[in-house]
Amino acid sequence: MIAPIPTGVPAEAVVPPVRRPVAAAFRTLIALAAVTGIVIDLAIGSPPQVLSYFTIQSNVVVAVVFGMSAWRAWRGRPPLPPWMTGGTLLFISITGLVYHLVLANDSSGFSMTGDIAAQSGWHSVSNQLLHTVTPIGVALDWLLLTRPGGLRLRHAGLWLLYPLAYLAFALARGALMSPGSTARYPYPFLDVDDHGYAGVLGNGVVFGLAFYALALLVVGLDRIRPDPRGRENRISSPGAGPLK
Repeated sequence: MIAPIPTGVPAEAVVPPVRRPVAAAFRTLIALAAVTGIVIDLAIGSPPQVLSYFTIQSNVVVAVVFGMSAWRAWRGRPPLPPWMTGGTLLFISITGLVYHLVLANDSSGFSMTGDIAAQSGWHSVSNQLLHTVTPIGVALDWLLLTRPGGLRLRHAGLWLLYPLAYLAFALARGALMSPGSTARYPYPFLDVDDHGYAGVLGNGVVFGLAFYALALLVVGLDRIRPDPRGRENRISSPGAGPLK
């Protein structure tokens, strides 16, 4: 017979923590990739300008969230809330997809291939870390090391608050800077000088709808993807009593 659990005893005292060293190591590498790319860009560029890019901000989110996740996995602590890890996946996916499908694509109408081709040395390294390595790493972690089933439709709308806030930030920053300033607007589709406010807001609506569709895809995949970790071990068999 299983003895009853005393009232007030924390779950950690009953169920010993299960450390996940593989997950901790992988997440540490992803966090380090994000930090390395950010530090390189800050070292070779103007920090205020560098920090204005969605790429940098989303990689800061990756570095913080994955650093916390790595520590929790190593110590056997409960994982971060699904809305946080799912949002991190969405934001860094936006970074990777916009870069590869829009900014590095000559047919997109918002191409920056000339600037990209001119990059070399450390700048090229940071470019690959921030736009390719971290998005792929975060996606692999979500698919292979994160349990499914915790996301809800409301999370898709909640996540869009950040891209919306970024749009407001980019436009306000550009309005406060002098005309002709270097990198006044961080991305071509946000350039009011070229498209006007109506054009930029139109671009914002198109990108916003695409981001919302991507968020819904993340939520939908979370409901149908298999659990990579399998069922958690139980303290007792289902028939032994209410304690599981």
